[in-house]
Amino acid sequence: MAGEQWNGWLQRCRESRSLVLVIVAIALLLDNMLLTTVVPIIPEFLYDMRHPNATLSEHLEGSKHQPLTTQTLTATTTALPGCHCPSNNSNSKALELIVSTATSVETSTANQTAVKIKEDKQMHQELIEETVAVGVMFASKAFVQLLANPIVGPLTHKIGYSIPMFTGFLIMFLSTLIFAFGRSYGILFLARALQGIGSSCSSVSGMGMLAERYQDDKERGNAMGIALGGLALGVLIGPPFGGIMYEFVGKSAPFLILSALALGDGLLQLLVLPPTIVYTEAEPPTLKSLVTDPYIILAAGAITFANMGIAMLEPSLPIWMMDTMNASRWKQGATFLPASISYLIGTNLFGPLGHKMGRWLAALIGLVVIGICLMCIPLARSIDHLIIPNAGLGFAIGMVDSSMMPELGYLVDIRHTAVYGSVYAIGDVAFCLGYAIGPALSGTLVNTIGFEWMLFGIAILNFIYAPFMYFLKSPPTKEEKKSLIVGEKSSVRYVSYENDEEDQ
Repeated sequence: MAGEQWNGWLQRCRESRSLVLVIVAIALLLDNMLLTTVVPIIPEFLYDMRHPNATLSEHLEGSKHQPLTTQTLTATTTALPGCHCPSNNSNSKALELIVSTATSVETSTANQTAVKIKEDKQMHQELIEETVAVGVMFASKAFVQLLANPIVGPLTHKIGYSIPMFTGFLIMFLSTLIFAFGRSYGILFLARALQGIGSSCSSVSGMGMLAERYQDDKERGNAMGIALGGLALGVLIGPPFGGIMYEFVGKSAPFLILSALALGDGLLQLLVLPPTIVYTEAEPPTLKSLVTDPYIILAAGAITFANMGIAMLEPSLPIWMMDTMNASRWKQGATFLPASISYLIGTNLFGPLGHKMGRWLAALIGLVVIGICLMCIPLARSIDHLIIPNAGLGFAIGMVDSSMMPELGYLVDIRHTAVYGSVYAIGDVAFCLGYAIGPALSGTLVNTIGFEWMLFGIAILNFIYAPFMYFLKSPPTKEEKKSLIVGEKSSVRYVSYENDEEDQ
């Protein structure tokens, strides 16, 4: 009897759409926590690894202490014996002592200042060079994910979503452990690249699973908004979690906690979504037909441009803050908090709102706001000045992502066959392109044109791309597409018939 009740409860769990949504949201949460936890850790860890005798935190701490001034030492020397003696001879000797002491101190201070300026210039140059190495490491995850997506997408058509989903968990768990114990650039690079394969499995399978379970367009938009909220929460928690744990506990601690959370998610997946092969009855659309669909490419392009700016900021903003603001570890992590909080709000708000106002319009406004916020970031002179532009940036990216992700599923429904693995592979490729191109180029661009012009450039690209969203206002359906093709063929035949008559 108890066994029957258990089996009945388990069956209800496996049929529950809400529980599937929770599992997908948790998977995206942990994946993006790992993605962003390294942001405040890796730049300083690599710098300290290369400069074991002069760590970055010691340098920043030393820069807070000002050297003693000549006036301070002159005031101190007035307390020397002989300064307040009544005789002129004693006063003269005391004055000579003060002048010689002040002169020697002034010379020493000038030498210290010159050395300090030289050290600051050297650190500035090393930090700029560090941006390149950090950018390449951060981009490796996205590049690997980019290569894996075209394989994972069609694979889900053949074996279903549960096996790739569980494979994604296993790979992410392994990657997290490597991050915890890695002590060299090469090992950390491997962990970041390996995460790309796990992310591809989780993202493509998770979004495809939601699109399959939520067939109604409005419900699908709401569900994907919630799932992207899990992604946003991971982005929100990651940087401050990584910065604080690294500052007060150590490098391994945040990754060991993440691996324990991933293990819990894996057990939940085994319970609710046991890895089994599920064959698709409908004929899935080919990857080629989806890639050559201009409306799908437009929606995917919006995701790429929207995320490229924040992807460029991840490796470069913490280093720029070290260089211009002497920002500590926790400040480097906390600076991404406004963007993450507002992204969480934006995704949950524009899941349902995007359906009402038109997803094309939400994406258009989002791209314009992203461009404005990116241009405001280099104007900041303290961490407080970064709050509003970062918050606006996160909210606008949430507008674009939560509008275009369900739009991809909608486009497949009306223009192709309702099988979603490949289209969400394209959506994830678009996301990865932003996170691959952004970090990979950011180091080189900061080195050549500077941090400010780099952000101005990507802002202009967002402004240029925004008007193209109008074409997604009312895309033609499958029937309209077929009639258009038939009409074009008839026109070609008619022209060919006229030409034949003229020849005769």
